[in-house]
Amino acid sequence: MRPERSAGARPTGPATPVKVGYVLKMYPRFSETFIVTELIQMQRLGVDLEIFSLRPPVDGRFHASLAELRAPVSYLQHLGLRAGDVWQTLREASTVLGDLGEHLDELLRVELRDAVHAVQIARSVRERGITHLHAHFATVSAVVARLAARLSGISYSVTAHAKDIFHEDVDPEQLRRVIADASSVVTVSDFNLDHLRATFGSDADHVRRVYNGINLDEFRYEEPRDRPPVIAAVGRLVEKKGFGDLIAAAARLRDAGRSFRVDLIGAGPLEAELKAQIDRLGLGNHVRMLGGLPQGEVVRIVGGAAAFAAPCVVGSDGNRDGLPTVLLEAMALGTPCVATPVTGIPEVLVDGVTGLLVPDRDPAAVADALALLLDDVDLRTSVAKAARDLVETEFDTTRQARLVAQSFPHFSQEG
Repeated sequence: MRPERSAGARPTGPATPVKVGYVLKMYPRFSETFIVTELIQMQRLGVDLEIFSLRPPVDGRFHASLAELRAPVSYLQHLGLRAGDVWQTLREASTVLGDLGEHLDELLRVELRDAVHAVQIARSVRERGITHLHAHFATVSAVVARLAARLSGISYSVTAHAKDIFHEDVDPEQLRRVIADASSVVTVSDFNLDHLRATFGSDADHVRRVYNGINLDEFRYEEPRDRPPVIAAVGRLVEKKGFGDLIAAAARLRDAGRSFRVDLIGAGPLEAELKAQIDRLGLGNHVRMLGGLPQGEVVRIVGGAAAFAAPCVVGSDGNRDGLPTVLLEAMALGTPCVATPVTGIPEVLVDGVTGLLVPDRDPAAVADALALLLDDVDLRTSVAKAARDLVETEFDTTRQARLVAQSFPHFSQEG
């Protein structure tokens, strides 16, 4: 892992009021705990927040930590995009955005819904005194934030993750515009940073790496010396998580006569396929699919496991994890991890030091590494302690939020 790529002293709080509008595709989203964690910390740092959600939430599960947020949330009008509705939006916005017509070419360059949302946000910026916009993911949320910032005459910044960089559907020229015009861009791994700079050259000179942070108070360390032989895994049931390889590894452990259990937490489109794999391999007594669970339950299960598995892969569509937040959470809890060298994972998981690294799409290697952690108590304990030390040093949410906030106008870097 490289030293932090950032400039200047670490800010500790705002010198003058900072009002930042977060532009998100969908809020809240159960799988995006890192966004909620960042928002809570921004609030603690004194940043006045508003949230703009381009889509209404579709998941009825919400994390308890949402109750801490005081930021108002605006769910943008989901017009039927009839001509009359669009013209009405433009007429109303023109009373606040007097130069709206000067941006007609840019409005016509994006999807109609995105253009309408940008106008709605720009109007809110002017009416509510918002000084800066920040978007998570460099796709539709960043496209809308960029245009809204230009319409309202303020700055914007972006956090780029992974799917928004690597997926086959990403429009490279759109991504270039989003990056080039932003006052600041952060991304969540050195792997991503190198890719963006290699791809976009000088347009990406201002991109910085800032890891996703976690609230260490919620993930307390316990030594894993005496834990039962439980292997935990957490994530959406999608190809990039590699859970099919974990199930195949479980079959190898079973065939070797081992006593163990895999607790797989998460929901997603591959649920039926993974259940069928478990049935086909006769693993019903060894692998439990627990579905999506509240954060407290996830912490309890992962924090009580002898090992954590994150056998990530690059999906057939190019999609991949940037650096799974749940891997950092397991490391914080003292649960030794087995993972693959996908994107940013090797930056935190040093083989034999802070965890065990195995080749991707290799169930035999996954099984061998898990067996080693189940058998070797001293190894389990040593890698867990080293992993916790790393997380405390590099991934505390207070530190990470301050680094992101360096791009917010008027955010003080003194003190």
